[in-house]
Amino acid sequence: MYVTSELCPVSDALAFLAGSWRVERTVRDLADDVTGTFTGTTDFTAEPGGGLLHFESGTFAWRGVARPAERTLRYLPDETPGTAVVRFSDGRFFHGLDLRDGHHIADHPCSADLYRGEFEVYDADRWRTVWRVKGPAKDLVLTTDYRRT
Repeated sequence: MYVTSELCPVSDALAFLAGSWRVERTVRDLADDVTGTFTGTTDFTAEPGGGLLHFESGTFAWRGVARPAERTLRYLPDETPGTAVVRFSDGRFFHGLDLRDGHHIADHPCSADLYRGEFEVYDADRWRTVWRVKGPAKDLVLTTDYRRT
């Protein structure tokens, strides 16, 4: 867990994210009082035509069972210089991303649940996301720390 009172402004989200990151995530199911973990890597690699392909892979441990897990997202330049739009691998919109003041909040409705993400940049090599998922189907907190490799 990072504790800091200072956030690091990022003039270009895509340039900041490019490269490889070590990932540590906790997943707390508040309804069932269960906590799981994900450990692995996230690689942001350049896509032809601009943007970054985000590929995350590692091990997710939940209720005593560890299994491989992965996901792919696309980070594309947004209309405002230095900002990005995040899309799922199939092209659907996920959320915008503006780290110019080192902090961003994004909402993503998913059926009747709401995903609210908070992004914080601590320095050139560390950042965090906290997703709060609330609704009739889910009551979760996902906290992910990224450290550049």
